[in-house]
Amino acid sequence: MKMEKTSKQNLMIIIAIIISAGAIFFAINFRGETSTASSPDKDQDVIAQTANNVSVVDGKQIITMKAKGGFSPVHSIAKAGIPTILRVETNGTFDCSSVIRIPDMNISKNLPLTGMTDIDIGVQKAGIFDGTCGMGMYPFDIKFE
Repeated sequence: MKMEKTSKQNLMIIIAIIISAGAIFFAINFRGETSTASSPDKDQDVIAQTANNVSVVDGKQIITMKAKGGFSPVHSIAKAGIPTILRVETNGTFDCSSVIRIPDMNISKNLPLTGMTDIDIGVQKAGIFDGTCGMGMYPFDIKFE
C-alpha cells in the first residue's frame, strides 16, 4: 500500500515538472507577440528596441550584435552605401543562435562558443536586411537608410 502511494506521488511530481517546463517555454518564446500587423504603436516599439550599435571605423561601418538566446539588438539602423561589417559577439553561446544565417546572401556561419566573428556584408542598398539563427527561431533585422 505504501509503495502505491509513493508511485502516485512521484507521478504527480513528474506531471507538475512537465507542466512547469511547458509554461516556462511558452513564457520565454511567446512574449505577447501575437500580431505582426504594423501599427504606429508597434513602430514606436521597434524604435525603442533599436540600440546604438553602429559605428564607423576606417571607412567601414560596423554593426555589433550579441548572440545568446537570440540576437541583441533585434533591430538595428545603419547607413546604406557604406562597406559594412556585421560583428557578432558570443559569450558561452551554445543554443541555435550560435549559428547565424543570412539567407539573401547565402551565408550560414557557425559562431564560436565565445569570441567575436566579423561577417563582411558589403555595401547595402536602402532597405531591410534580415537574418536569423540556425533554426529560424531568433530573427534580427538591420534597416539601411
